[in-house]
Amino acid sequence: MKDIMLKIVGKQLTAENEEERLEFVTEGKYYVNGDSVYLMYDESEFSGMEGCTTSLEITGDNIKMKRYGDSIGLDTEIEFEKGKRYRGYYDTPFGSVAMEVLTNDIVNKIEKAEGRGSLNIDYHISLRGLSEGRSVLDIEII
Repeated sequence: MKDIMLKIVGKQLTAENEEERLEFVTEGKYYVNGDSVYLMYDESEFSGMEGCTTSLEITGDNIKMKRYGDSIGLDTEIEFEKGKRYRGYYDTPFGSVAMEVLTNDIVNKIEKAEGRGSLNIDYHISLRGLSEGRSVLDIEII
């Protein structure tokens, strides 16, 4: 397992093409197991999920994101694969909400041997009764 720094930029795009942006840099872990690359990092107060750990299992253009920890009541898992829908639950301070994710595109430029590169996930997310929209997640190993 290798210590790394991650630059994470999350963008939410509204129907009016307005952009809400959250950007932060954090320490993380990187390791390879078989065909998969794993990135792990602790969320911060800045991201609104302090006390939670995010883990990404990246296998080519398939990404499994898991969030777990004492600060959330229900562990959250989202799977991203271009053109596919994923249904699950997303934990909020008010309880769990049914979630649906449709992945528009994935650009995986992580160099496995070097432990460097970037990952871009473009997706639509619907949280039943709360919100719906397009999001882009850019993760760079710096």
